[in-house]
Formats: sequence, C-alpha cells, structure tokens
Amino acid sequence: MPAVAGETTRPCPECGTEIRGDNRFTVWCAACDWNVDPEEPRPDTGRLERAERALARRHGEQLLAEMLSGRETRPRRDASAVTATMLALTVHAVTLALAVGGVWCVVAGWGGAGMVAGLVFLVLAWALAPRVRRLPDDRPVLFRADAPELFALVDEVARAVGTRSVHAIAVDGSINAGVTTYGVRGRRLLMLGMPLWEVLTPGERIALLGHELAHYANGDTRNGLVMGTAMRTLSLWHHTLQPLPRPSAIEMVVNALYVVPRLLVRGVLALLVRLTSRAGIRAEYLADRLAARTASTQAAVGLMDRLLITDALVVLLRSEANRAALGGARSTREARARAGELWGLLTAYAAS
Repeated sequence: MPAVAGETTRPCPECGTEIRGDNRFTVWCAACDWNVDPEEPRPDTGRLERAERALARRHGEQLLAEMLSGRETRPRRDASAVTATMLALTVHAVTLALAVGGVWCVVAGWGGAGMVAGLVFLVLAWALAPRVRRLPDDRPVLFRADAPELFALVDEVARAVGTRSVHAIAVDGSINAGVTTYGVRGRRLLMLGMPLWEVLTPGERIALLGHELAHYANGDTRNGLVMGTAMRTLSLWHHTLQPLPRPSAIEMVVNALYVVPRLLVRGVLALLVRLTSRAGIRAEYLADRLAARTASTQAAVGLMDRLLITDALVVLLRSEANRAALGGARSTREARARAGELWGLLTAYAAS
C-alpha cells in the first residue's frame, strides 16, 4: 500500500515563506520558485533539439502573453504555415523523383550499371515514401458496437469542441492520451490510457477528451500527413548521412562527400521546425482553452494536476505489478478481484 500522506511545513531557504508539502514528494516554493525544477539539466542532444527547445520557449512566452491579453486567438494558416507546406511538398517531390528516376533507369537499361542505379533509386524511394498509419495491433481497439456509451460521450464532446468524432478508440496501460489518424481515408483514432482515465473525475474526463479532440481543429500541422511524413523523411536522410565512426581511408572520403548533403538536410529540417513551432504551441494553448470551455476551468485545472503526478502513478503501478508477480499463481477469480482493487487503489493514491 502507498504511504499515508504526511504533511510537512518548513520555511523556504530563499525567501522564508512557509512551505506546506507532502513528505513523499519534492518540496518547492510557490512564492519564489525555489526548487521548482530540481532535476539535472538535460544533456546536449544536438543542434536541432537545442534550436527546437529555444524556439518553443520563445514562442511559448509570446503566445502566453497573447492569450493573457484577452484577444480571441484562432488557428490560422499564416505565411509560415503555407511556406512549411510548400517545403514539405518539395521533400515529397524529391522522393517521387527518385521513384521515377529509378523506373526510368531500369527500363532504359544502359547495361548493368543502369539497372543497379535504378534499383538503388527505387529502394531509396520506397524507404522515404510516406507511410499511412494502421490501427495498432498491440492493444485493444474499440469500435462503436464495443463501447456505445463511451462513444456517445466522445461524440458529445466533439460536437461541443466543433469537430468530427473518432472512428476508433485504442486503450492501453499508459498514463496518457492522444489522437492520431489511420488509413488512407484519414480516419480518426483516440488513444486512451486506462490508468489515467480511471483517476480522473467525470469533469476531468470531459476536459481530457475536449483537449485531445481540439487538436483536430486547431491547425497543428506538424503531425499531419504531409508535414509529419516530410519530417520523417528528412530525419531519415539526416540519420543516413551521419559520419561513419572510426572511418577507414575510403570511409573518410565518403564522410567528406556527406558533409554538404547533411548540412542541407539539417538546414531544411531546422527550417521546418521553425516554421511549424509556433503553430504547434498555439494548438496546445487552444486545446487547453477548449478543454476548459467544454468541461469547466476547475475540471481543466484538475486534469493538469493529475498530469503533474504521472511519474508517481507509474511507480505505484510498477510496484503493484511486481507484487502480483511475486505473489505466485492465483485463481482467475482472485486475479480479477485484485485487478478490480487496483483502480480504487490508484484513484485514492492520486487524490492523496
């Protein structure tokens, strides 16, 4: 069983304000932000991620000021979004050119060299071609006949948000939720983590659905078919063109030949990140606002509070899984009873 909540009181070492906390968790000061982020700085992971973090920070501050100004902020396709779409289409045009060039080389012949070159181009085009997502096969997927009441709730929230509902719901053991599309027709899929769903109140569940469904209508193009697959293609190119480690003499020449294409691919990828960063962060703000309007401000804030303690919930779930594994074989009835108790245990722990 989790430890009983123990309230602690101590003065802040920075400003002296009294801090009331819980002895199970990190203590921080709401007055001066002392110890608000006790983790070590993230390791340097490369220029692209550094640039993306810096852009996200700057755009986040700008959009927060824009939201607080009281002006009505709507998703929009500005010059950055149009430029990003054109750039993404250019990336896909390169993939198409590889496919056409490969077919031409194979048909034209030119001896063995033309055939080899054509096959190389075709393999590259196949590897870089946009992939249509499929329904997940590693978790249960629910359709309307399987969960009519859940789909009725999702339909109602979708109408309140102003978008179409989903075609399927995938459930798993994660403490998370998300939306995506699948299939050639772009059908909508809601991914729902049951541990998160179970610890939420009815209002917080509506806020969660409102936030996720709002992503379909808020102009976040980064995960769309055109933009998302273009970023995947560029990332694959960038990975392929990385310098070979501990190169031989011939590989050093190859590394030298990779320099210019790698810099070009990195530049295009960084430009796409820059062009779509603001729209992506704007979509998160708008999704939060629609969550509050669909449920209530109190429910949206409660949802955020739950999301702040997901790490603690993961620890509890792992400890319970280990306890069940060490407990040895049980009857089916005992296993089901223990599984039923788990949700109540998790909910009580989250509330504490």
